Amino acid sequence: MRYLSRSVLLGTLQRRKEVEQFLGPATLKGIEGIRWVSIWPWQGGYNLSVHDVQDLDDEDSRDLSVFPPLDPEGEDDPGPGHVIGHVQDPADALELAERTTGASPHRWVNHGVAGEDYADFVRARRT
Repeated sequence: MRYLSRSVLLGTLQRRKEVEQFLGPATLKGIEGIRWVSIWPWQGGYNLSVHDVQDLDDEDSRDLSVFPPLDPEGEDDPGPGHVIGHVQDPADALELAERTTGASPHRWVNHGVAGEDYADFVRARRT
């Protein structure tokens, strides 16, 4: 089962583990790419980051964290992604991510698994 139930999702965050979600295509400054969101533990709370990266159009490339950023000049350090919030409670982190990015409450996955949804996206585009 790829997607985490709400109770498992909250437990994952409470154990200080990262979760993420592939959001789909994105356009930034006229350049087309893809977007994903992550929630990760930071300083006793949780940071939320939106990642706009190049679409490699390769279903075998599934580690979204290494995709080149769409806007290398505007990316935060370290790595691609813009921190959009920091909250103390895991439920608040999910609510903020879902409200601000359009993330689905039913499509959250463990860290490193959002690339599976990207692979599905690439395959679907080819059919």
